[in-house]
Amino acid sequence: MVNEEMMSISKKRGFLYPSFEIYSGVAGFYDYGPLGGMLKNNIMNLWRNYYINQEQFYEIEAPTIMPRETLKASGHVDNFTDPMVKCSECKEVYRADHIIEDAISKEVEGLPDETLTQIIQDNNIVCENCGGKLGDVESYNLMFKTQIGVSGKQTGYMRPETAQGIFIAFKRISRFYKDKLPFGIVQLGKSYRNELSPRQGVIRLREFTQAEAEIFVDPSDKTHKNYEKIQDYTLKLYGQKQQLEDLEPITITVKKAVDEGIISSEMIAYQIVLARKFLADLGIPDDAIRFRQHLPDEMAHYAIDCWDAEVKTDQYGWVEIIGIADRTDFDLKSHIKHSKEDLSVFKEYDEPKTVTKTKASFNMKKFGPTFKGDSSKAKEILEQTNPDEIIEAFNENGEYTFSINDNEYTIDDTFITFKTEDEQIRGERIVPHVIEPSYGIDRIIYSTLLHAYTEDVNDEGEKRAYLKLPAKIAPIKAAILPLVNKEPLTDIATEIEETLRSNNIITSYDTSGTIGRRYARSDEIGIPYAITVDYDTIDDNSVTIRNRDTFKQVRIKIDELPEIIMKLINGSIEFDNL
Repeated sequence: MVNEEMMSISKKRGFLYPSFEIYSGVAGFYDYGPLGGMLKNNIMNLWRNYYINQEQFYEIEAPTIMPRETLKASGHVDNFTDPMVKCSECKEVYRADHIIEDAISKEVEGLPDETLTQIIQDNNIVCENCGGKLGDVESYNLMFKTQIGVSGKQTGYMRPETAQGIFIAFKRISRFYKDKLPFGIVQLGKSYRNELSPRQGVIRLREFTQAEAEIFVDPSDKTHKNYEKIQDYTLKLYGQKQQLEDLEPITITVKKAVDEGIISSEMIAYQIVLARKFLADLGIPDDAIRFRQHLPDEMAHYAIDCWDAEVKTDQYGWVEIIGIADRTDFDLKSHIKHSKEDLSVFKEYDEPKTVTKTKASFNMKKFGPTFKGDSSKAKEILEQTNPDEIIEAFNENGEYTFSINDNEYTIDDTFITFKTEDEQIRGERIVPHVIEPSYGIDRIIYSTLLHAYTEDVNDEGEKRAYLKLPAKIAPIKAAILPLVNKEPLTDIATEIEETLRSNNIITSYDTSGTIGRRYARSDEIGIPYAITVDYDTIDDNSVTIRNRDTFKQVRIKIDELPEIIMKLINGSIEFDNL
């Protein structure tokens, strides 16, 4: 399988390997080796180029440990769970929906614990380890719990997503943007989920990297200023209709998808296109990408539309690597409720509006004797009550009755009077909605390596297996290869390497074995260009550049190398045009 061949190269050549290997490893953790770490940084910096440079968002960095009250407000303490089932014999723990899907090939994700328990019993599903009986399904919170400070009085959790750090800092971020919607903020960093049974390598990790953007928008305006530039872009969509009716994904233009209501807004459509362009830059082919819409019973309760970018893999099928959601105002309103802070923004009208307002005046001399300790609460309740309701009661009955806890109170128009007047208002305070593209960097790296894995025949007629990584994300951009390991060729090659590295072009230097073997080694790890120093170099001050993918070679003057290599990397020139 391609997965096995790719992982073999990754482990052998320093891209990815299981963590803690000398202690037999721990499921759900992977190391990025010397080349993997560079590839990861290149992909994250490409993402930054999209969202910070192109979209003009700013980046923040929030703590990875969060106090309990923040995640209680977001719902993670109560609801961030997976269904767990334990073997009554060997005590092995499984994720219930996964063991059911493996046993009967039925999609059951999202079903209640009681239903999953019944399915296990009805189908006589047993422990995969020992064949023992499985117990009842229970919800298991996925967050890593810790304590803040030595006293242990304050509970904390390793953050399960980067998004909450942005929502909590919203007041300062909004002020930074002068409260002018729309605006976006991004965060790249580690998140943690204590997965029950991570069995899919880097697809399901307990410590992973996210790249998320939170785009705050006016709830009444989800258009996008650059929509016209992308409306004719074609997407492969696996919408709710196609899934529910067992149809194939459709290929459709962005404009048609938005006009027909398949995609809920221009904002969501724009983010889908951005994700598609990003994946194309990573070399993932069109036929391996689709955008799947969450089904009604799968949609998060706070979302009104959500699409997953999925990549096809030979071992795991279609894998979600990016989620794009309209989270509405759920997060900000949750933090408003729990923190008592105002996380709204002022929306200024294009033209001031004249509104008729009824204002209340209170006779506080009567409040004390009547309400005593409930005076302030009574005033608060009356202020929040529709004035028309109180006025109508006065007109019909001469009094208005309301309750504070178990106490019932009755007032007349000597307690409160109303005055109606016209007022000009310049705007209103609103709680923004949030459009969130969330990228799983580790899954993206896996998908990139998987689809970069290529087998063909090299220029010496030998079968080769290599990583066809795009030049812009390849860890090493050029291999410096003196034809033979002798002076003066080695001196020239060393000087070329120093020059390129001084221009921020990462290179490797290799003198071991035949030139063919060295080409093969550099191809295998995805180096796009090989620079060969030969005896002609001594006379013409030129070198040969070889293209990894086509085997084509051209002669280039040494003093032109930095500029030529940079242009090849950023795509401003094509190799065939050298």
